[in-house]
Amino acid sequence: MSSVDTDSDVYKTLLESTKAIPWRIDWKTMTFSYIGPQIESLLGWKQDSWVGVNDWVERMHPDDRDYVVGFCVSQSRAGVDHEADYRALTLSGDYVWIRDVVHVVRKDGEVEALVGFMFDISERKKTEEHLLRLQKQLEEYSFQDGLTGIANRRMFDTVLEREWSTAQRTGSPLSLIILDIDYFKQYNDHYGHIKGDECLREVARTLSKAANRPRDFIARIGGEEFVWLLPDTDAESAGLVAHKCLHLIRQQRITHAFSAVSPLLSVSLGVGVTHASLHNTALEFVEQVDKLLYQAKHNGRARAQISDFRD
Repeated sequence: MSSVDTDSDVYKTLLESTKAIPWRIDWKTMTFSYIGPQIESLLGWKQDSWVGVNDWVERMHPDDRDYVVGFCVSQSRAGVDHEADYRALTLSGDYVWIRDVVHVVRKDGEVEALVGFMFDISERKKTEEHLLRLQKQLEEYSFQDGLTGIANRRMFDTVLEREWSTAQRTGSPLSLIILDIDYFKQYNDHYGHIKGDECLREVARTLSKAANRPRDFIARIGGEEFVWLLPDTDAESAGLVAHKCLHLIRQQRITHAFSAVSPLLSVSLGVGVTHASLHNTALEFVEQVDKLLYQAKHNGRARAQISDFRD
């Protein structure tokens, strides 16, 4: 046996003892001239069933097929080494995430063959997907009020900025309702914080029923204070939403024995409408509506104070 044959046997043994699956495709005939025996333990398909490139294509997840095949063919024709991740079909009908690392072999300037390794990256993909889910959850939590489940102040600021810009661009009216539970400190002091938290959750659920349009936005911005942002809404329509809020809260009939205004839980609302001109800011608008809320409290609570700032 020559030293060349010995070296080839050594290299083949080394290749076939790794978890990576070596392979070679003849470019002219698009057939496998070699694929490692590890392919059978990973995917279940016998080593000799990998005849042509169509076997590779047909054993790929349909959702990955067009992109991966198109990408690999174009890169190979250009003589560019590349990598591709895709889901490979197992003999049992499941899918395994594969990373194919491809080297283009050229001879006299022409593509002669493709050689590469297949790696099982299923565990890595599971980890990546888990991290993506965690990241999505963290993003959701960062914009969600932990107690009531509705949006928080951070999300309100983000949505307000977006809707303010839209209102400035389109000239459409923008309405804002700031709502406060009347004598909530006394409610907490008398019934306890556990009941107080449940009260806040109930108010959030109730307020969520007050408007149905996709862009209507509600958030808890602190303590017992909530906001409604109503894009493309005039004063009359905003007033209807405000009075619907008052009605729905009354309908809940939540006992509040220590309220100075009603034996049942009540709320006060400031309702403002603007055209979001270039001469004022979203923060100024919020401050104007907040003053309306305090006017509602000063005038006896359990009511809405409405003003149109467009005039």
